[in-house]
Amino acid sequence: MLPSTSVSSSMQGNGVLNSRDAARHTAGAKRYKYLRRLFRFRQMDFEFAAWQMLYLFTSPQRVYRNFHYRKQTKDQWARDDPAFLVLLSVWLCVSTIGFGFVLDMGFFETIKLLLWVVFIDCVGVGLLISTLMWFISNKYLVKRQSRDYDVEWGYAFDVHLNAFYPLLVILHFIQLFFINHVILTDTFIGYLVGNTLWLIAVGYYIYVTFLGYSALPFLKKTVILLYPFAPLVVLYGLSLALGWNFTHMLCSFYKYRVK
Repeated sequence: MLPSTSVSSSMQGNGVLNSRDAARHTAGAKRYKYLRRLFRFRQMDFEFAAWQMLYLFTSPQRVYRNFHYRKQTKDQWARDDPAFLVLLSVWLCVSTIGFGFVLDMGFFETIKLLLWVVFIDCVGVGLLISTLMWFISNKYLVKRQSRDYDVEWGYAFDVHLNAFYPLLVILHFIQLFFINHVILTDTFIGYLVGNTLWLIAVGYYIYVTFLGYSALPFLKKTVILLYPFAPLVVLYGLSLALGWNFTHMLCSFYKYRVK
């Protein structure tokens, strides 16, 4: 991570970065600085992270414009402040406890569900998706004339977190107010409301992911990231026609996990 200084001041006479500045560019150095700040709450900008969470719902393009600014000033696309991850973790914990309460789980069952959701659903699946998208984007989406550039793994993880947050709020918070009295009533209105929330949540994930990769100027054909919308809409229509209730499936899966 470079400080906000001119490029010429950080280069040697032959135009090559000196050893100290080169070290700052390494993925290991960036990861070390990020993890070090993870335990220094006073250095985190929670107000800015909360602003990003708000705009991920209302205007996600503005969030990615800030990523452009970070690249210009700090020479990296990925976040260097873990405040967003910390706030997301708080949201995840609170909403999962709410899920346990709505599903009438006991204390230890709720704790077990919380551990599953945090370390498997969020961290484990997040690492898997981020790594997959990092590989695909670098392998197939980088423009031929831009082979000197690559998608940072940290940025791929940030894109996943950005896309995961609206999905989390819709399915793990807003949905809680409708589960027992509307969605799980085994009626058409129940699975219409529940499956529509799933459609909106997964659609948000796809769209915010697309915005994240389309914001990188050295990538091509990022519109293909919108293609999953087609099978998503088809699946939504089938679910209504066949009476599938995705929320009921999720609740049953959660209860099975904590047995």
